[in-house]
Amino acid sequence: MLNNQQTLVVSGILACSFFVCGLLDILDNFLILTLLTLMFFAIVINVFRSGFKNNDENLEE
Repeated sequence: MLNNQQTLVVSGILACSFFVCGLLDILDNFLILTLLTLMFFAIVINVFRSGFKNNDENLEE
């Protein structure tokens, strides 16, 4: 899905988005909230997926 560097970039974009949307007071907007939530879940799924992938590779060695 995403490599480590892409995950860090997306995490930074998510943090900046929360900050900017909070300053502009648009976090109540359904579209903004949906996009931020989808970005968050993509990061979480990627972290778990890469963790299981690395764990499986270590077991094979």
